[in-house]
Amino acid sequence: MNEPRFANQKYVEGTPRKMLSITYARSRKARDACLEHYGSKCHVCGFDFSEVYGEIGKGYIHVHHRKKVSEIGQEYEIDPIEDLCPVCPNCHAMIHRRNPPFTLDEMKGLVQHNRCQHRM
Repeated sequence: MNEPRFANQKYVEGTPRKMLSITYARSRKARDACLEHYGSKCHVCGFDFSEVYGEIGKGYIHVHHRKKVSEIGQEYEIDPIEDLCPVCPNCHAMIHRRNPPFTLDEMKGLVQHNRCQHRM
């Protein structure tokens, strides 16, 4: 039996480094209003953390900004229903795999298409 290709490799992690970055504040109240309106089920794939993880998953979800906050680059007024949407962390990561990000409708289409492909 052959040894795995990476068996004798050494990998180093944990090297400290300083970083300078700009972050943009998010409104907790806008997030709460978004979730009050939409609920905490993923708007793309339908995943609900509370269905899978029970009590610890209740209310857990990412909230996606339909327009990138970093593109606006300044303080602005947000509409939590029009500008935000709940998505699971996996869908959120996939939305941002492209620049510009995929739209929610594009992601829903990809999920539906690929689910149908895997059922065949």
